[in-house]
Order: sequence, then C-alpha cells, then structure tokens
Amino acid sequence: MRDFQIYLDKIGEIGYVAQNIHSLVYVTGLPGAHSNEVVVFENNCLGMILSMGENGLEVLVFGNTEIKVGCKVVRTNERVEIGVGNSLLGRMIDPMGVPLDGKGEIKDLKSSCIDIYPPKIFERKVIEKPLLTGVALVDLMSPLGKGQRELIIGDRKTGKTEFLLQTVSVQAGLGTVCIYAVIGQKQIDIGKLYEYLLKDGTIQNSIIVASSSSDSPGLIFLTPYSAMTIAEYFKERGMDVLLILDDMTSHARFYRQISLLAKRFPGRNSYPGDIFYIHAKLIERAGNFKKGSISCLPVAESIMGDLSGYIQTNLMSMTDGHIFFDIDLFSQGKRPAINPFLSVTRIGHQTQTTLQKDVSRELSFFMVNYDHMKQFMHFGAEVGATTRSVLSLGAKLDAFFEQSGNKRIALNISILILGGLWAGIWSEEKEAQYKMDIEQLVLSYSTDAGYKNEVDQFIKSYDSFSDLITHLRRDNHLLVSNFAKRIKT
Repeated sequence: MRDFQIYLDKIGEIGYVAQNIHSLVYVTGLPGAHSNEVVVFENNCLGMILSMGENGLEVLVFGNTEIKVGCKVVRTNERVEIGVGNSLLGRMIDPMGVPLDGKGEIKDLKSSCIDIYPPKIFERKVIEKPLLTGVALVDLMSPLGKGQRELIIGDRKTGKTEFLLQTVSVQAGLGTVCIYAVIGQKQIDIGKLYEYLLKDGTIQNSIIVASSSSDSPGLIFLTPYSAMTIAEYFKERGMDVLLILDDMTSHARFYRQISLLAKRFPGRNSYPGDIFYIHAKLIERAGNFKKGSISCLPVAESIMGDLSGYIQTNLMSMTDGHIFFDIDLFSQGKRPAINPFLSVTRIGHQTQTTLQKDVSRELSFFMVNYDHMKQFMHFGAEVGATTRSVLSLGAKLDAFFEQSGNKRIALNISILILGGLWAGIWSEEKEAQYKMDIEQLVLSYSTDAGYKNEVDQFIKSYDSFSDLITHLRRDNHLLVSNFAKRIKT
C-alpha cells in the first residue's frame, strides 16, 4: 500500500494537495473518494480521508514526511489495514505493522481492517473465568474476569505500569496472548518496556504496538485500533487475549489536536463532540465471546487524584469498573498504591468460587472497620483490647499487601495466609518475622510442586472462610510445616 504509480494505474484518478496544516492536508480532485479511504502521496506517504466537503478532501497524514502544496495524491479504494498473524508474537511494531525491534520483516501475515463495528450481543457470553494479576490486593478485593474491561486510573508515576507488567507476566505465563499498546510515549519508555518483557521471558507470548511522542498525530491516533485488531485475530481463534491501552487520555489529547486543526467545533475542555463515540466504539470491541475473549485494560491519567475529569469519567462509564492508584497512598510509601475503597469491579466477583467470595466479603468488611479505627486513633482515644486486636491484624494485612513490582502472589496462597492471620497464627510474631514467614510461604508455593498441590487441594475443599479458619486453628501444618521450617533454616 505504498506504491503511488501502481494505484494511479489501477484507479486512474489523481488529486493535488491544496493546503497543508501540520498533520492535515486538503486535497482537490479524486471524485470517487469516500470517507476513511486510504490515499497515497507521490512520496509514498500514506493518509486517510477524514471528511469530504465542497472545497475538497480533508486527509490525515500517517508520517512526519513533509507534504508540499501541489504534491500529487491517488486514492486506493481501501481502508486502513494491518497485517495480523501468529508471527507477530514476540515482536514490537508500529501502528502500521512496521517492525521496531530490529529483527527484520514479519512474514505470513494477512491484512485486516482496523476500524470495524463492535460484535453484536448474540456473539458474546457471560464472563466466567478469572483474570489473575498476581497482585494480592486486586485478586482478593477487586478481582477481574477474562473479557472484562477495567479502567486503570491514577496520577503519573504512581505504579500503574508496574501493575500492568505484573499482570502481563502472570497472564503470559498462563498462555494468554498479551498485547501492549503504547500510545504516544517517550521512546526511552518504549525501549524499557520491551527490555522488561524480554528479560522477564514473557515477550514470546506478547506483542507491543508502539507509537512515540515524536510520531505524527495520525499514527498515534491509530495505535489502539491496530492493537485491538491484532487482539481480535487471536480471539477469533478461540484464544484469551489481554489488551492494555496505555494511555487513553493521551489518545484523546492527540485526537483533540487533530480536531482543532480541522476547525471542528470544540466542546468541553476543547475536546471534540465525538470523543465519547470514538472511545466507546473501540472499547466495545473487547469482551467475552463464544470463540475467545479480549480483556481490555485501558489506562487513564488523573491530575492530583481527581477522578472527575472529562475523559476519565467518559472511560469509567464505558468500562466494567476501575482500579484507582492513589497519589496520597503513593506519597506515604504504600506499594502498590491502590485505594481499595475507591476501586470498583462490576464483573470480577461473578468469576470467584464460593470461598473466594466469602474471603472478599470478610476482607472488605474488615478493611473498612480498620480504616475507621485508624481515623478514630487520631483523636488520641484510649485503646481497648478489641481495638488493639483490629489494629494489630490490620497492620499485618498492610504488610502482606505491601508488594513490590517484581513479586507475584498466587491467589490460593493468599487465601491460606489470610486464613492464618484470622486464625491468630502470627498474633505473637513481630512484623519482621511475620514478613519473613509469608515470603517463605509464597516462595514455597511457587517452587515446590508438592507443597503447591497440597495447598490447592486444601483450599479447594472449603466453601466457607470461617470453616477454613477453624481448621487452621486445629491444624496449621500448611503454614508452619517442616518444609517451611526447613526453608527458614
């Protein structure tokens, strides 16, 4: 789709650039052109027709090549497409499918249109399978399901990317195809992302679709569409896909720039009136389908913890919940800086087992009570035995949920540790010893197949958290077993 002469011979129509305004050009001629059609300039640069008027065609340019007035243009009678196929796995490409990782040409691809209507309701089905992130606070209190659309929101540099990479690491290890769309970020950050996935060993089951801040607004605008199209290819083959759109507030800003240059009527915060439609049409393409699933995690940037921004609230209304990274918690040193009280999941709980739902309810109730207790303590109130017990257990929970970006905690070992906390197994332990114990338990679960199988069978045998706690009070060998003691020594 880059040879000017071939399309000129094939179509037989030619146009000329009449005006050039940054990433937009206005073309006269081409009487057979239609909206969203791809055009090729005589320097083989590509563009897409945005609108048609009496004075000619409005074309969005995909590239930083200078388009001069008088430049020849031909239409292609084709829409914007990208090559999709299994050979994309392990690669980093731009929104037009051009490799960015220096590994050469990608072969065995077939073209697919990047802008289609979302699948109909009868093609979808109920979300039933959990999407594990490896982050205990999320998996226990704000669980996700495969096919869910969950907004990841927070200020810059509050740990959103770390959380997303943890999720990619866990899901790629479970066989999920992970697609990370980087929208208009710095080239150094794109390089760091690729190096992380390469070092983590998950790149072979991942695809990066990246546009940098130095690319043209047109190319940046295409990024999430290309990533979604690739995700749909794997979904159609019955596979589960995790799609990350990082971030949609940047996408909205670049679309606003294009719209203002095109002299469209500005709305709230100067965003164009169709910004909601643009994002909703894209995100609705994700979901759980009869053939496969696309779990979509769009990212939004807040400013000083404000969740009421225009784009942010738009995205909230078209997703199935949000995970909020709180700048205040981040400043206090909490990692991950997720605020469980302001985070919402509307679907994830339906993927949980009876025991997991029971644990989530108990944990949510306790965390609310614990937060009230801490606020009450600010008034210098005298502490009774009950309050001391709640504060002690809450402090140990805070230590358990303190999780660095390179650490993954499986759901079953998380439930077992919570059961041990409620059973009072670490009630006399100091914080340092308690942290060491839980780290050893997580390590044992991830490295010893026999211990993992024993824990899994134990968790599977209970439907009630209270019954599990009662058992651990009688027999706590899974938490203080000979294996765990041997690890300590």
